[in-house]
Amino acid sequence: MDGGGGTLMPALIDAHRHTMMAAMPPEQLTTADVGYINLAAGREAERTLTRGFTSVRDMAGPSFSLKRAIDSGMILVPRIWPSGAMISQTSGHGYFRTPYNIPSFVGQPLSRGDALGARSIADGTAEVLKRAREQLMLGASQLQLAAGGGVASSYDPLDVSQYTQAEFRAAVDAAENWDTYVAVQAYMPRAIQTAILGGVKCIEHGRLMDEQSAKMLSDKGIGLSSQPFLDDEDAIPFPEGSSSRLEQIQMPAGTDMAYGLAKKYGLKTAWATDTLFDAKLATRQGAQLAKMTRWYTSAEVLTTATSINAELLAMSGPRNPYPGKVGVIEPGAFADVLILNGDPISNI
Repeated sequence: MDGGGGTLMPALIDAHRHTMMAAMPPEQLTTADVGYINLAAGREAERTLTRGFTSVRDMAGPSFSLKRAIDSGMILVPRIWPSGAMISQTSGHGYFRTPYNIPSFVGQPLSRGDALGARSIADGTAEVLKRAREQLMLGASQLQLAAGGGVASSYDPLDVSQYTQAEFRAAVDAAENWDTYVAVQAYMPRAIQTAILGGVKCIEHGRLMDEQSAKMLSDKGIGLSSQPFLDDEDAIPFPEGSSSRLEQIQMPAGTDMAYGLAKKYGLKTAWATDTLFDAKLATRQGAQLAKMTRWYTSAEVLTTATSINAELLAMSGPRNPYPGKVGVIEPGAFADVLILNGDPISNI
């Protein structure tokens, strides 16, 4: 092909995507027919591909049907490395049942999110082991557990730690028996450190970690998958005054600190968007990538979104649904390439 004087580079990878939830508001996700949700997610995934992203690591959501459509050639969208439902404890980051559902009881109807496969509630090692095995059976390339409080959930302040070391170990045992790994959503030091001791291989977010946590990640060679979350035009639009909005405001200083520690300790740091619930925000993947020059050079940013993110995808080992190299341009790799008008090193 004649590149016309453009710049050739590997296509981009989003290491923490919610394929089914990126562009649809919560009120639609909780009420719409599942067929419509899949169609809407497929349309947004098509747009994702046109932005230059050919691979995504889906870190919670019922994306197995969409992935099947991709693999059969039914729809042209990015390849998906699915985690399936995020496994969460009662009152955790994946717990969206209402207070009148308490106390829970055996045989209680599933919430909408549980029924759709967006999340799976498990308490105790036996339940965690069972839910982990279910997601692996469905085709998860890796597992994700909620290890700490989050912004999008209702009952868990950011400082709350979730799951015990033994519960993490149960999920890790299930994953390792399938030759893959566990990642966890965590912000705070205690959540991060408990998950590390439980054997997880990747921390998602890590935005409020401390020096000890960063050193533990470095010593054990555990990856960090983070996002350039700032209180700017790309912040997820939570209502003013809501608990999610108040927690969101805490993030900017933590983002600077986390990337500073990642650089200080040489952490293998993946890049991702973690976009949720907003069609306009979903279009900002490229802008979120360019924003990384606040902490890294343009060359480092592009390397992160290609070859380093590709190394994270390859951690799934035999559960990697697409054996072969991505994130590089070389013989035998997938031909995922971009031709850009201009030089992204000089002007990302």
